Order: sequence, then C-alpha cells, then structure tokens
Amino acid sequence: MKHFCDLHTHSYYSDGTFSPAEIIAEAEQLGLSAVALCDHNTVDGIPAFLQAGETSPVFAVPGVELSTLWQGKELHILGLFLPQESLAPLEAYTKDYLARKEAGNRDLVDRLQKAGYEVDYEVLQASTPKGKLNRAHVAAALAEKGYVSSIREAFDTLLKEDGDYYVPTERPQALEAIALLRSLSALPVLAHPFLDLSGEELNRFLPAAAAAGLVGMEVLHPAHGREETECALSLCRQYGILPSGGSDFHGTRKPDVTLGMKNVPHTYFENLLNCSTYRA
Repeated sequence: MKHFCDLHTHSYYSDGTFSPAEIIAEAEQLGLSAVALCDHNTVDGIPAFLQAGETSPVFAVPGVELSTLWQGKELHILGLFLPQESLAPLEAYTKDYLARKEAGNRDLVDRLQKAGYEVDYEVLQASTPKGKLNRAHVAAALAEKGYVSSIREAFDTLLKEDGDYYVPTERPQALEAIALLRSLSALPVLAHPFLDLSGEELNRFLPAAAAAGLVGMEVLHPAHGREETECALSLCRQYGILPSGGSDFHGTRKPDVTLGMKNVPHTYFENLLNCSTYRA
C-alpha cells in the first residue's frame, strides 16, 4: 500500500547535490509513491528526471520553483505536473530573471572579495557545472572556509537581504507567475508559506492568489511545526485550495533535511494529480 510522497526536492541543476536520477533512486529505496523535482527557476533537470522515472515504481512529478515578489516579500511558487510542451516556454520566461540573478551573484561575490572574504565566482561556478548558481552556493563556500559555522548562519549574517553584500534581484510578481503556470497547464502551489509570510499576510495573499489560479499550498515542510501545519490546513479549507508538502530536499547541502522526512500523505499527491491534466 502506498503511504507517503515528497512533492518538493532539488537536484544539482539548481542548488541540490543529487542528480535527478539519484533522487528517483532514493525515493524508490524509501518506498515513496511519488516525488517532485522543483529546481529553482529552471527545468533543465526534468528530462533526466522523467527518464529515470520511466523504469521506477515512483511517480516522477515534473516541477519548478519560481522566485517571486508580493508586496515586498519574496515568495516561492511551485509549478507541479509541468507538461512536456510547457518546458520551453517556462525556460523562456525565466531567462531574463536568471540573467539578472547571475549579474547579482557576481556583484555579491565581488563585494565579499573586496571585504576580504576569499570566494571566487569562477571556482563556485565550476563546482556546480549543471546548476544555476545562487546564494546557497556562496553560503556553502563561506561555511567551508570557516567564515561562518553553517549555511544558515551565512544567510542570517553576511548574505541577508538588508546586509552590506547582497542586493536582491528584481523578481517576477507572484500573481503573474501563478497565472503563467496555470496557462502552461501546471498546478501553482505556494511553498513553505510560514517561512515567508505571517498569518495576517497569508489571509491577504491567498484570496488574490486563488483568484489568479493558485491550486495548493504546502502544509508540511521542515520549516513548519505542528501549529503552522494546522493553521495552513485551516487556510486551505477556508480558501478552497489543496494541501501539499515536501522535504525541500537539497542533498548534502542541507544534511538535516532528508528525502521523505515529512511523511506527506499519498492522498495529497492523488488529489493534486486529479486536479491536473497531466499524463505521464
């Protein structure tokens, strides 16, 4: 009997350390019914992910995680069950953002170098040849060199958005991204809501998001405790959206986060699949 799934993971095509095929293999080893690949602002890993899923009992859910903005807050919107014909237009949509992000990352590293931190952009890029470089890679390098004790500390200090080194990249608007994903026959799902918004802010965002086409929201996530999960479930019922969840797995980059750790019910996957037009 199928019990659990994981609808939020990352491969080395963004800031994870596992290949798409390794994510499928690990999910199979754990007995998961389904696993979704949601790399940050890229679908480059989807073909290899789907290919690995063809010979596995694990249902491979093609997805993406878009970085967006809503009223000054960074929100991450997952697009689950991306059909094959939507990969190219989605890649075109993220192209300008990724170019701006690369320029911002180069500026970040340059600022750190000038302040005496020994980080090199070309070295960082070479360490993730398939992936799209982001702050997590810079944070990992800072931790490896002993400037901070952990990736989390790097984000909380040197790499924080209102700090001296990082300047946030202009992001697409959240409601626009949700509408785009729906137009591409994907299911928009708000990722880790309580990591980014308060309960009051969610009550303002969700009605507009649902009207724009938001289908689901993560209620199970490593950043959520029991109280946040219960509140998120209540909000799903209130605004007529489906619950989702996942580990936000990044491989060894987040060693305390393991695939399948949130025990996301298989019914969450089934309900989302039934709401989509996706056919494997």
